[in-house]
Amino acid sequence: MGNCCVTPASASEKKTKGKKKKQNPFFGDNYVVTSGSGPLDKLCVLKEPTGRDISQHYDLGRELGRGEFGVTYLCTDVNTGEKFACKSISKKKLRTAVDIEDVRREVEIMKHLPAHPNIVSLKATYEDDNAVHIVMELCEGGELFDRIVARGHYTERAAAGVMRTIVEVVQMCHKHGVMHRDLKPENFLFANKKEAAALKSIDFGLSVFFTPGERFNEIVGSPYYMAPEVLKRNYGPEVDVWSAGVILYILLCGVPPFWAETEQGVAQAIIRSVVDFKRDPWPKVSDNAKDLVKKMLNPDPKQRLTAQQVLDHPWLQNAKKAPNVPLGETVRSRLKQFSMMNKLKKRALRVVAEHLSVEEAAGIKEAFDMMDVRKRGKINLEELTIGLQKLGQHMTDEDVKILMEAADVDGDGSLTFGEFVAISVHIKKMGNDEHIHKAFAFFDQNQSGYIEIEELREALNDEVDTCSDDVISAIMQDVDADKDGRISYEEFAAMMKAGTDWRKASRQYSRERFNSLSLKLKRDGSLQAAS
Repeated sequence: MGNCCVTPASASEKKTKGKKKKQNPFFGDNYVVTSGSGPLDKLCVLKEPTGRDISQHYDLGRELGRGEFGVTYLCTDVNTGEKFACKSISKKKLRTAVDIEDVRREVEIMKHLPAHPNIVSLKATYEDDNAVHIVMELCEGGELFDRIVARGHYTERAAAGVMRTIVEVVQMCHKHGVMHRDLKPENFLFANKKEAAALKSIDFGLSVFFTPGERFNEIVGSPYYMAPEVLKRNYGPEVDVWSAGVILYILLCGVPPFWAETEQGVAQAIIRSVVDFKRDPWPKVSDNAKDLVKKMLNPDPKQRLTAQQVLDHPWLQNAKKAPNVPLGETVRSRLKQFSMMNKLKKRALRVVAEHLSVEEAAGIKEAFDMMDVRKRGKINLEELTIGLQKLGQHMTDEDVKILMEAADVDGDGSLTFGEFVAISVHIKKMGNDEHIHKAFAFFDQNQSGYIEIEELREALNDEVDTCSDDVISAIMQDVDADKDGRISYEEFAAMMKAGTDWRKASRQYSRERFNSLSLKLKRDGSLQAAS
């Protein structure tokens, strides 16, 4: 299996062979995809897969999740009935040698790391002509943040327990020469739904092997968890401690330490590295906890704590003695808010959809009819994905799925024309100010020129039926830039034109946007460069 047809192109090859280079759209690195004598999907990806035909050993069931390259399915051993998760990666999605190397390296890293109670275990790998299948331990307990919200309260002691687990994973990785590079709450799942279930790291898709002193320059990871040196394209394993520090900050107060509505704002906040300990509930948080956060978020990687030093810190050493007093409803409501923040935008999109001009509506109907190949009056996820590609809208599968879920009001897994209109409006980036004015007028029932909190509550009533007053207040506070207790048209327009929810920050977003930002920062050496 060592005769792979996908190889990095050396400088001499590029000069002498004159082969046309396929540029990676995110990194712009010098890789080419050579297909040899066979088609691209016949290329081998894995060095030593367990086998070729996964169906002889496992049945693939319902979809569990979807990412940039792969779909994760529930997977059942045909002999024992034991349940696993299988990430299936279509070779058609692996368009460059870098993509292929990412998948190969992910498997090699999972094989390389020793068994650990908080790292998902690799069961088997299969590769056929069309896909790579990675069979892993199944984690059915849900995401870290979802459990916090469901639990209904949160304490410092609980945060310390979670942080110890995360940093032990980091320590294990670093000890074995692996830099994770994508630590974030979404990459930690509970093994099962039991209260004492183990928390497990599940994704090593952006991880790399490293040697002591080696430096890296690729912009990878999720924006809000990136260390400043990643933006400066000169980093090492210290970035994992930074990312864990961001998670700890969120665990303790419910919001990211470096947050802005735009990628420029996020980059500036990260570079400044000013950590706010004034907002609620920080006055109730122990000095030891705040000390650890500060030392994990030290902008100088040489001064930042190592994973071992984090574990040796008094706050984690005395985790069982950490305050067991709930940090308050503030943290929980903020975490809940992040899963609801786009409700206001979704409602506004529906209003805009109802006020489209005849010409705009006709164009959207034409697109819908093109996608509705079976003429059922509705389109499913696959039809939407293919249709958007035909229209020149190149979006990741994950982004299309997010759009689908946002617009699928009745939850039947398909879009009616009315639901499709909202997606069409969203894709156009809300560029038409007339549309925004109409949406604003819908919320501004008393025509005061402002959206007041009662109007916001009433407008979101059907969107957020379990939404508490504090979540509504938090949404208001996020949009209300001048903090006068109401939303002006300018603030509303800024929200509609702003970027995505921080929890939805995608790999594509981080590569595309932060790649260009970091180049500006490196060239100009100033915060102005990111403006």
